Amino acid sequence: MKRLFLFITITLCTAFVRAQDVVEPPTALLMVHFGTTHDDTRAKTIDAINEKAQKEFPQMAFAEAYTSRIVMARLEKRGIHKDTPTDALLRLRGEGHKRILIQPSYVIDGVEMNRLRKEVDNLRPFFDSLTVGTPLLYSVEDAERVCAILANRHPADAKKREHVLFVGHGTEGPATALYSQLDYMMRAQGHPNYHVATIEGYPTLDTAMREMKQAKGRKVTLVPLLFVAGDHAKNDISVEWKQQLEEQGFSVELHIEGLGEVPEIQEIFIKRLKSFYD
Repeated sequence: MKRLFLFITITLCTAFVRAQDVVEPPTALLMVHFGTTHDDTRAKTIDAINEKAQKEFPQMAFAEAYTSRIVMARLEKRGIHKDTPTDALLRLRGEGHKRILIQPSYVIDGVEMNRLRKEVDNLRPFFDSLTVGTPLLYSVEDAERVCAILANRHPADAKKREHVLFVGHGTEGPATALYSQLDYMMRAQGHPNYHVATIEGYPTLDTAMREMKQAKGRKVTLVPLLFVAGDHAKNDISVEWKQQLEEQGFSVELHIEGLGEVPEIQEIFIKRLKSFYD
């Protein structure tokens, strides 16, 4: 009888401990984007990833937020309102959601990610759980996967002296090293005619041009390494960079699409959400 009582007691205690260890899943999903004022590219990137996320997680309440106050102000003048992460989170809390999964569509873990984390941390006392996902390029495996996707999507024949130049935004701080990592990985994966440069960081356009000249490159295809192909893609890349390359004797083609338009890139974000939810 004592053994039976001891067995029941242990079983109940084990069940109680396990129950305490159970982590309830989030009930709402917040997608966070830098944002854009360009309606055409928004539909193919931000709206597209939002729609995929909603279809993948129909059991969760959905919200989106922008972090660029400049973009939000310009859209507001056109009668288009976008919440900040704080606005969106407080609205979800008002609807009764205490466990939120937050997924940014940023490319690297730079300034915008730091700001988002600080904004989220300020609100943690009002929630049971706030989980912030990682940007597109966070691990070595992420970088390798993205390199493979881009190389497959933008073929170029090195024997014909064709080169591809992927153009990122660039950032302050150590996160800018990710662009150099991508540049190196392209060659490590067997693509010596693929290069990465940044508009506001390193490597620069001059760095890439020097490498392409050394390889006696003739044709260069410019491709944005940006989630949304907005102002930088349509102005800096399509106009200024193209002109500078042509002045140096290169034949230049443009392949203007945001990373958010690439199905395989979209799928990376969806899989990331699944890993947090599961």
